[in-house]
Amino acid sequence: MTGEKDPSAGPLRAAARELVDIAVTIQDAAAHATAALTDGALLSALPHAPSAARPAYRALLRATTNGQGLGCTFTGGRLATAAAKAGAMLGAESLAVRVLATSLRLRVAAVAIAHPELIEDPMLARLIDAAAADRDLEAVRALRALLKDRGAVRALSQLAPVFGEVLALRALLDENPLNDAAAWLIATGKGFATADPITGMSNKAIAVLDVGEGAARRIELAAAESARLCTRGSLLGFLGNISTIGTTGRALIQSVEGPDGVIRHVLQAPGMRVGRPDGASPQDLLGAFSSAVLASSPYSRALAEAVADYGLPAGAELALVGHSAGGAAIMNLAQDPGFCARHTVTHAVAVGSPVDFKRPADPRIWVASVTNQHDIIPTLDGQGAGTCFDLHPDWYVVDYGDSTHLFPLCHSIEHYLANLTDDLPEARDLIDERLTPFRGQVVRSQAYLLFDRPPDPGESPFLTVPTRAVDSPEGTVELPIRCRDGDALTAYFAARPAAVAGLLEGTGLGPAVRVAGRALVAVHAAWNRHTSAGGYGELQVGVVVAGPFRRRSRSSVRSGLPGRGSRLSVWPDLLRAADLRRSGSFLVGSAVDTTIVRALGPRLWGGATYLTPLELRLGTRSAHVSAGQILTLRGRLGPGLPLSDPGLVGYTREAGAVLRSCVRARGQARLHPAPSLRLVVEPQSAHPLAGRLRELGLDGARPLLCLSATTRQTLRDAAVPVPPA
Repeated sequence: MTGEKDPSAGPLRAAARELVDIAVTIQDAAAHATAALTDGALLSALPHAPSAARPAYRALLRATTNGQGLGCTFTGGRLATAAAKAGAMLGAESLAVRVLATSLRLRVAAVAIAHPELIEDPMLARLIDAAAADRDLEAVRALRALLKDRGAVRALSQLAPVFGEVLALRALLDENPLNDAAAWLIATGKGFATADPITGMSNKAIAVLDVGEGAARRIELAAAESARLCTRGSLLGFLGNISTIGTTGRALIQSVEGPDGVIRHVLQAPGMRVGRPDGASPQDLLGAFSSAVLASSPYSRALAEAVADYGLPAGAELALVGHSAGGAAIMNLAQDPGFCARHTVTHAVAVGSPVDFKRPADPRIWVASVTNQHDIIPTLDGQGAGTCFDLHPDWYVVDYGDSTHLFPLCHSIEHYLANLTDDLPEARDLIDERLTPFRGQVVRSQAYLLFDRPPDPGESPFLTVPTRAVDSPEGTVELPIRCRDGDALTAYFAARPAAVAGLLEGTGLGPAVRVAGRALVAVHAAWNRHTSAGGYGELQVGVVVAGPFRRRSRSSVRSGLPGRGSRLSVWPDLLRAADLRRSGSFLVGSAVDTTIVRALGPRLWGGATYLTPLELRLGTRSAHVSAGQILTLRGRLGPGLPLSDPGLVGYTREAGAVLRSCVRARGQARLHPAPSLRLVVEPQSAHPLAGRLRELGLDGARPLLCLSATTRQTLRDAAVPVPPA
């Protein structure tokens, strides 16, 4: 691993830089020449000095349009511009483009010195050679072969060190005139690519979809999160805080008492939240894109609102630290003259962020940029490991490579933390030395939930409900529990009918719903990030039942099976809103990860409730659930059908009565009819719920279908007795 570019590549990069200057000079000369042809200066001289002007005119015409000369078409004016684009579509090239393409090839060769796999790997070499030689069909075939053999993630990870150069080569040499400007910007280092280098579609046309003035609201972290926050300021401490709060739509501000006794402040901004744009959080995909492309975005404006709410004293010093999209957002603040006029920004540290073309408003701001050469995110501005430009000689730039080439692993904040801890001691120590004024005891920490737009007062009409205080052994909690933001996954499995029958005996809830002769069992996991009872995770396992108040035919009663009409109607009923639903899950076990919610378990849903660590990571196409010594459920969800979040209904039997619990939900969910997840019960685990799952035959099982929901809001009140039929 190295924190600098390979010195042996220096001559190649120097030559590439000289070729860029030559290409720009040729382009400028061609522009001036064609301008002279089109502005009429020479034409007006013909009547007065025909013998001298005509040869000069013909020579200039040949120099600017002939393939042996500059090879450029006329520019300027609508007619000349149309002619230039038509020539490009027909394959016309200019000398400037050829020189610039040679510069890009030299850069690829320079990177290959530090990354020999680019030329030693036959599939990578085939793709790079085809792109550099303008063999479109061969390049497409090589890319398809690479994707088929290694998948999109691994392929992009391996191409990351020369990703910008390969894109610029394709854009320069193809016949699409719409992406030429983007290619020149990437190849010459003049600025951020204004368009997609492949299609030529304007980046700003996409970025403007991310709208909103930005807003921030104070929130309290969960006790477990607060315990993991750093207590003394340092680079690793601030990045560790970013890892702790995660990509959950939140940011953190801390006050640190420096070695000189002065209180200073640090804004810490995480990266993009995984998943589809949610329309509320500026940390979604659109927010990350607009933060990188634009000088101001809802993300940076939301961060500014958080700083304003925090209440910095006049003249107080502020350091900005961000990862990924958070790094781009904090650099937008650093380059905002208004923000820097209101606050004394002294440091900006961006990790794994595309910030090459962002410049602080105050040149006294010290900037550090740390990027892994196989991390593709920092290359999205067009400049990666292969750049021959020293865009910021006054910045401290750490551009390194390590053995982990797989994206997004090499982009994660945890991986950057590990690299800075174990592999980049000089870089870590130098940044820490520059952050010395911010290295001291943390005296205040405040987390903020960020929004594209200010949220409705009082949360929202859905969460604005009457509440009551309820005492528990762990403290007082308001019911209903109101969750402002959370994720949930419900997976439906086919289980052993004999094992299920005994669980339902005497409940009065009837037999389990069956699929192809097997009983239907639901495994529900939720991560309730921001609730009136603090953040907590929950896991519930239940047998799906049609519920009480259902009549069945005499034949179905005699057979012990739900009637045909019942089987057909229970499926749509499972997708109805929870407060209107009869069907639900008879709970055979529940687990939570906080003591206060566990203490409320008998009141909220009844039955046995266990305390265990829980983790839920939910994306648009994949899910991972881990529950201590109970189970692991992970895999791909596959495509999903959108629908409204139906919430959750559960039944338990307590003291001879049936209790019904209800979780009302608001938000969008997705029904995944062909998931490829697998449930694995922890081997050798003696946990009662693990044993129950084995009895049901779910160890190693795959779900029939799944229901996922992100950015949901929920209301959970106490369970109520079901009146006797």
